[in-house]
Order: sequence, then structure tokens, then C-alpha cells
Amino acid sequence: MGTTSYVIAIGSNRSGRAGPPPAQVRAALALLGGRASPVFASAPVGPSIRRYANAATLIDTDEPPDALLARLKGMEVAFGRRRGRRWGARVIDLDIVLWSGGICRTRALTIPHAAFRDRLFVLEPLVELVPDWRDPVSGLTVRQLRARLTARRPHPNRATGVGP
Repeated sequence: MGTTSYVIAIGSNRSGRAGPPPAQVRAALALLGGRASPVFASAPVGPSIRRYANAATLIDTDEPPDALLARLKGMEVAFGRRRGRRWGARVIDLDIVLWSGGICRTRALTIPHAAFRDRLFVLEPLVELVPDWRDPVSGLTVRQLRARLTARRPHPNRATGVGP
């Protein structure tokens, strides 16, 4: 398999070894390398009451999707993430959102990420990073997906920049 491009979404709403959530996200970006979006602040989702820091990175690797997923899960553990309540506080969350291979479905992984089209906190960083990347399912660009989502939903959950 040759080099493949992946878009990884990164989120944190709990302090850890690297510091508060924006520092956690920046530390993960540094480890992953590639080209990164700005870090955004976003409202909590689900029962969590803590604001999130979110970003995305575009990386190139020769790893197949399942191997990259295993590496990301290992990074989450190294950052101190423990599996627990869905939507609960987390030191770091790393998700493969898109890849240059189009669609991938395995027992452990679905690319594109099943819910990314409905998550402004994912689409905002993606628009900064890969605005013209097409979703292989809908055929729409990331920019079009965000425009569609924001047209349906007013600004209360809109992500805001929190610096480099």
C-alpha cells in the first residue's frame, strides 16, 4: 500500500499531562504531525458540562486504516484516556474522519466517520484544513456540509478559535 492521506479529528475537554484541553490538542497535533487546523473551542455535547478544544490534522502515512486506528487508540491511552461514559469528559479523543481511499468499513472502523456531517465542532476545523475535500458518501465538500449544517442550526453551538 502506498502513502495515504487521512484527516484526524482531535478533541479534549479535560486537563492532562500536557495541560488544559487546548494544550492537550496541541500536544496531539505535534505527535501526529501533518498540516493542522487552528484549535477551536466548542460547547459541550451530551451530558458533559465542560467546553471542548477541537482541531483536525491532515497526515500522510503508509499505514492501512486499522493500523492507524490502533496507533490513535494507543495515543489516547498514553495521554491518560480511560474508556467510560459516552460523551463524558476526556483527556483526548482521536478519530479518523476521512481518508484518500474513500469509504472503509471494518468491524472496528467506519470511514468517513458516521457522524461527522452533523458535528459543527468537527466541520469547523475541517473547513480550515480541507475545505474542498469531498465526502465520498454525499458527494458534498466539507465547506458545503458546514454550510448545510449552519443553515439548519443557528449559532449557539458554533466553534470559536482559541489561538494557535
